[in-house]
Amino acid sequence: MNAPADSADVRRRNLGLVLRYLDAHGPCARTEVAVGTGLVHATVTALVAELIDRGLVAEAGSVPSAGRGRPRRLLRLVPERVVVLAAQVSLESVHVMAADFQGHVLHRESAPHHAPYGDPRALAAVIGCVVRSAEAAVRDATPHAHLAQLTVAMAGPVVGPAHLVAAAIDFGWHNTDLRALVAVELPLLDCPVDVVNDANMAALAEYHALAADGVEHPDTVAFIKADTGVGGGLLVNGRVHSGSHGMAGEIGHLPIALDGPDCRCGTRGCLATYIGPEPLIHAAGLDAVAESEGGEAALAELDRRLRAGDPDAVDALEAAGHALGAAVLGVSGVTDAGEIILGGYLATWASWLRAGLDARLAGRRALAPDMQPAITFGVLGGEATLRGAFQTCRDALLDDPTSVPALPRTPVTVPSR
Repeated sequence: MNAPADSADVRRRNLGLVLRYLDAHGPCARTEVAVGTGLVHATVTALVAELIDRGLVAEAGSVPSAGRGRPRRLLRLVPERVVVLAAQVSLESVHVMAADFQGHVLHRESAPHHAPYGDPRALAAVIGCVVRSAEAAVRDATPHAHLAQLTVAMAGPVVGPAHLVAAAIDFGWHNTDLRALVAVELPLLDCPVDVVNDANMAALAEYHALAADGVEHPDTVAFIKADTGVGGGLLVNGRVHSGSHGMAGEIGHLPIALDGPDCRCGTRGCLATYIGPEPLIHAAGLDAVAESEGGEAALAELDRRLRAGDPDAVDALEAAGHALGAAVLGVSGVTDAGEIILGGYLATWASWLRAGLDARLAGRRALAPDMQPAITFGVLGGEATLRGAFQTCRDALLDDPTSVPALPRTPVTVPSR
């Protein structure tokens, strides 16, 4: 009785296998796809025909055969067939990116949200407004594209099949169905809406970007980022491991001092109270800038002062490096991660963090140098979260190409006699 479902699952898997091969190796011929995937040629021919019907694959000309046979017809992906929308919520703004299947950015937009503390509906309304604008721009530019997914990334663990935001500490709400609130604001959006953890998305994106640059990752990789907040992720064999409650890798609220500053999460001495944007802005003497112009402007001024050699800014980053080192020791001791990737301004300001970081790690490195994680720095900066959200959607489509509907068939006109 399960044969039809099993057959459909096998077909989806095989379609994904062919699409992934073309993504990695195309343009190439059907015979190459058959050899590369291990599928028989007749099966590949049928699967390719379906992918062409769905607009995901197209013929790309032909090349001569190696022997005397007919020329080989090449196949290529059609990246403009699919568009993904990714949104990122920061403390002050909502950022949206629309990209095609190969990651070519079609549209970008940002807007301040001014969301009142404790009011997720106000934030959802701004997300809806920015997404509607992005969708309209995409529809104008690519009217025949399939809108595959809207993924909203924000701070806080996201749990359960409903993808509830379990604790958005910086926004003052918990166990919130942000996906449902956004869907209410977008009743005409004809695609699934998902909510994900922003740091997990950044971790995924930096992992792939570094791999593309030649970094060979170990099986367990931890990620720590700081930008508009402090977060992290844990990757096992290249996949996000979120733990039992969506909390794996939530490094920002790892206590590193028993008598440290109070944290809004309910405890004291969390990493975020040392290397988060507000503590760094305060330590560098930039509170007045933050109050008058906002946190993002204050961080930009901190960057300027660091590069100018301002002693207060440099001291603030060295102290942050010590705190970061304490967190690295804790994470590596619990996870035995072979690599720790630092992202956000932890990568941008690596030169100023390194003195404190190395001083904190020196004792352990001297005792067991072969057992310490490699420290690498991310390369995507502020792009990481949106790129990770895009990558997640793209991977889902590669796993199941049947989520893209077939193209409408052009009616055949029969000439009258």
